Amino acid sequence: MQGDAPKPDGQVADAVKDNWVDQYAPAWSRPYLRLSRADRPIGTWLLLIPCWWGLALAILWDGSPRWEDAWIAIACALGAWLMRGAGCTWNDIADRDIDGAVERTRSRPIPSGQVTVRGAVVWMVAQALIAFGILLTFNPMAISMGILALLPVAIYPFAKRFTWWPQVFLGLAFNWGALWAWTAHTGALHWPAVFLYFAGISWTLFYDTIYAHQDTEDDALIGVKSTARLFGTNTPTWLRRFIVGTVSLMAFAIILSLDLDDNFWALGLALLGPWAMGWHMTWQLRIFDAENNQRLLQLFRLNRDTGLIPLIFFVLAAFL
Repeated sequence: MQGDAPKPDGQVADAVKDNWVDQYAPAWSRPYLRLSRADRPIGTWLLLIPCWWGLALAILWDGSPRWEDAWIAIACALGAWLMRGAGCTWNDIADRDIDGAVERTRSRPIPSGQVTVRGAVVWMVAQALIAFGILLTFNPMAISMGILALLPVAIYPFAKRFTWWPQVFLGLAFNWGALWAWTAHTGALHWPAVFLYFAGISWTLFYDTIYAHQDTEDDALIGVKSTARLFGTNTPTWLRRFIVGTVSLMAFAIILSLDLDDNFWALGLALLGPWAMGWHMTWQLRIFDAENNQRLLQLFRLNRDTGLIPLIFFVLAAFL
C-alpha cells in the first residue's frame, strides 16, 4: 500500500511532529539520530526519571546532599541520552526484519535503507564508549552497576520472541538507573533502591502495555509476543494492577528510606509522590482506548509527566 512506504524525507512514522532532528540536524546525521530515537525524546525521559528517583531517594535516605550530586544528576541525563540511543540502535539491529514487517516501524532507518547494519553497529559502539567514559568518573560500585546494566539491555530485543512478558525485560533495563544513581550517591546498594526499582518495573509494564497495543495486529501476524496481546480485552484490569503495584512498591521504598520519628513531615510529603502518581495513572486508565492508536501514543508520551510527579515531591521533601 502506498501509505505504508517510508516518508520521502526519511522521517520515522511515529516521530514527534516538528522535532529538532528533522528540522535542524545536518542531513548526514539524521538517520543516526533517528536510530537513537532523538526525534522521539519520550524514551530518554522514561530512562532518565528512575535515575533521578534513585538519586533523590538516596539523598533523603542519608540526609546528606553534596555538590557531587549535581554531577550525578547531569551524568544521569547524559547517560540516559547516550545509552537510550545505544540501546535503541541495538534494538533496531536485532529487530531489522521484524521492523520491516510492521507498519509503524518499517520507516525506521535500517529497514528503510537509510543506515546499513555495519553503520548502525559503529554508531552503537560510539555512543556506548562515550557513556562508559562518563561512568568511569564514579565509585567502583556504580561502575559495576553500570556495566551490569548491559545485560538486560542486550536481552530485551529478543524477549518478545520467547516470552509473552517482554515488557518485564524492558522494565529491568529502563529502571536500572534507580539502582545506579543510588549507588553513585551512597557507594552501596540498599533495600529502598531495590523496591524503588521494582516500582519502576511495574510502571514500565503499565505504560509499555499501553504502547504495545498499537502493534497487536501486526504482532499477531508475525508471531511477536507482548503483554498487550496476552491481556487482550483484560488489559484495563492488568493496568489497574500495575498502578497498585507501582504505588505500593514506591511507598514502601520511601518508608524504608526515612525514619518516621525523625522525618515525619518529609516522610509524609514524599509519600504524596506515589499517591499523586497513582492518580495520574488512574486518569490515563479512564481514557484508555485499545482501538485508538493516536490515544495510545498520547498516553504513552504522557508518562513523562507521570514519572516527574513523585520526583517533585522527593525534591521538596529533601528540603524539610
